[in-house]
Amino acid sequence: MPSLKEIKGRIGSVKSTLKITSAMKLVASAKLRKAQVAVENMRPYRQRLDGILADLKAEIAARQEREEPVGEISTLYTAPRQEKRSVAIVAMASNSSLCGGFNANAVRLTLETVEHYRREGVTDITVFSIGRKMADAMKKCGFPSPEDFTKLAEQPAYEGVSALGASLMEAYAEGRFDRIDIVHNHFVSSASQKPVCEPFLPAAPVAPDEAGKPASGRGFLVEPSPEEAWNQLLPLVIRLSLYAALLDSIAAEHAARTIAMQTATDNGEDLLDDLTLEYNKGRQQKITSEILDLVGGSLQ
Repeated sequence: MPSLKEIKGRIGSVKSTLKITSAMKLVASAKLRKAQVAVENMRPYRQRLDGILADLKAEIAARQEREEPVGEISTLYTAPRQEKRSVAIVAMASNSSLCGGFNANAVRLTLETVEHYRREGVTDITVFSIGRKMADAMKKCGFPSPEDFTKLAEQPAYEGVSALGASLMEAYAEGRFDRIDIVHNHFVSSASQKPVCEPFLPAAPVAPDEAGKPASGRGFLVEPSPEEAWNQLLPLVIRLSLYAALLDSIAAEHAARTIAMQTATDNGEDLLDDLTLEYNKGRQQKITSEILDLVGGSLQ
């Protein structure tokens, strides 16, 4: 049985740890609210762009049915390729730990995605790691990131993400990659984060909203033509999807850290109660023993 001094030392250590976990929980909660606002502010913008693309596509299809002259529509980023010789994976995690299984889940799904393509016969696989934890894990597995993207995991500026998206689109257009996927944790709720693998290229031209229908963008006069507007707008929407995935991942990270720190705080408080009870029992036992010694000495 540990001495009272040892138990008292453990109580002090647990109290110090509780102060840290409680503070980290508050910080993570504040960052989570900020990340949720960023996701919610971007969602209507993206849905409106998807609606405009849907309307442009419908207008082009209607003109084709009427056998009217239609300009060239670029399918460079939307047409799937039959043969996959080279694949890229944009894998997202965090720069720090203490967020439960957030990083481990993302790393595991990334490795499962790599194994899936290997079974399909793809040997040329490149992993673009966003986040220090993902970069370290992939490097150990033999997939070092071509560039350092750790800053994007802490400061998800659109300019940096857009530059990465443009670089990936250029590589796809030149044939260096036949498919590009995004692996990240999807923010379902404050208590739930789900690792997902989503296609980046080739891209689905229109992403439906929660109701299953694209947000309408009808009522626009398009100049010089719907085809030119489609060709100009589609790359913007594709780059925006990468930014949306990163914001989603960051919100999931802060949610996971909030839950992890709450769990650690609860466990610490339970441990503190047990240690306090053990200390009080030991102190009472020591006092009782001293009283018995005094009584025994007086009787002699």
